[in-house]
Amino acid sequence: MAEKKRLILNLFEMNCVSHITHGLWRLPDNNRERFNDIEYWTELAKLLESGGFDAVFLADVIGTYDVFRGGAGTSVREGLHIPNNDPSLVVPAMAAVTRHLGFGITFSTTYEPPFAWARRLSTLDHLTKGRVGWNIVTSYLPNAARNFGLDGEIDHDTRFEIADEYLDVLYKLWEGSWDDDAIVSDRENGTFADPEKIRPIDHDGKYFKVEGPQLPAPSRQRTPVLFTATASAAGTAFAGKHAELVFTGGPSADFVRTTIENVRAAAVAAGRKADDVRFVAIGAVIVGRTDDEAQAKLAAYERLTSVEGYLAHASLPFDPTAYPPETKIKDVADGDGGIGRWRAFDPEQSVGELLAGFSDIGRGPFFTVGTPEKVADAIESWLDDVGIDGINLLQYHSYDTARDFIELVVPVLRARGRLRASYDEDESLRDRIFGDGDRLPDRHFGARYRGGAHLPITERRAAPTGPTIPTDNSTARKRQR
Repeated sequence: MAEKKRLILNLFEMNCVSHITHGLWRLPDNNRERFNDIEYWTELAKLLESGGFDAVFLADVIGTYDVFRGGAGTSVREGLHIPNNDPSLVVPAMAAVTRHLGFGITFSTTYEPPFAWARRLSTLDHLTKGRVGWNIVTSYLPNAARNFGLDGEIDHDTRFEIADEYLDVLYKLWEGSWDDDAIVSDRENGTFADPEKIRPIDHDGKYFKVEGPQLPAPSRQRTPVLFTATASAAGTAFAGKHAELVFTGGPSADFVRTTIENVRAAAVAAGRKADDVRFVAIGAVIVGRTDDEAQAKLAAYERLTSVEGYLAHASLPFDPTAYPPETKIKDVADGDGGIGRWRAFDPEQSVGELLAGFSDIGRGPFFTVGTPEKVADAIESWLDDVGIDGINLLQYHSYDTARDFIELVVPVLRARGRLRASYDEDESLRDRIFGDGDRLPDRHFGARYRGGAHLPITERRAAPTGPTIPTDNSTARKRQR
């Protein structure tokens, strides 16, 4: 009998009040407003580790949602990603009170230079002893572009082109700049590191110019676990080349299956194996000891759900609440087949029907409500029938959503062989997910720079020597490239 697929279990989080369950920060005893307190994050981390979670997945944005109603007013009132703090800075605090919990940190390749991010992420991988992953995003909010000195967003496919070179720089720094045995700690001879085993990368590309070397020594994973979230053509090709874990979703199970097939095909085209990539989706789980208890929770959430929060989050370019419910969408929206960031729409649909969809917190293929056994049945179907490998558990209430899952669902999933009973004592995040060690596999593109291979300095040293050509002093002072 084939071994059952083990669930990758993450909690979906963000360093803000209202992440993606808008309005629910008002629930009794919800801790969302405590996100500025370090104790919020340490308490959460200890809770998740007690329940065997693989990681906490930290979302982020670097701008406000200011399209809906022509400004950020709705987002500000809703606490929708504003106020919003840096996700990476809470990781050391959570790591200090745990030994096994992993951390997926969202960071954009579009606006900040790669050298600084390489250094920060290596530092975090050191401090966590190899428990860090990076959710690679290219940013989409117009306000984000303006925050970094641009007049508007960079074109979608150009952002992925920038991201591809960004990753190339990082691989050179993480994988190629230092040899594994560069640190010798030779007290007798006063040598901490061997300079012959540390090298610049001399990257000179279309978007970035980075000399190096990388400042931190190699961390346990060197390259952190690489996450992406995309379904576009450019994003699929990018994921096939780079991603180890893809955060996916869509309106139907068939849509998700197609995304999985496309990314796996792209991975094979990039010289990797199809199963080098894992897939996680938002898991919306409301569980109770009885069906009635679970349904009562759902009803409580529905009463406080903010439709306006969801409208602002979708960057809706018109305000459906300003029209009579029977108004056709085609009469108030552009007829290009899409509204906002996420949705295609039927132009014959009414405004009232559109609003009902936005307020339905049970939409989507990965939603389940009921007893622990019913929830476990749904999760097993997502794994076996849809083909995902794990979930980012959606929080309706902090910390009750995670606590309910741990107390009620985790024992059932463990009994069914879908979650292991305990952590391996000493494993990195990559080894936990793939079971094949700490480092990128040799077939991954980033591995090509190991030992300094394919770096300009390596290629210069390997080139045949010829006669010395006299140069003037100004040329001699220039660094060869």
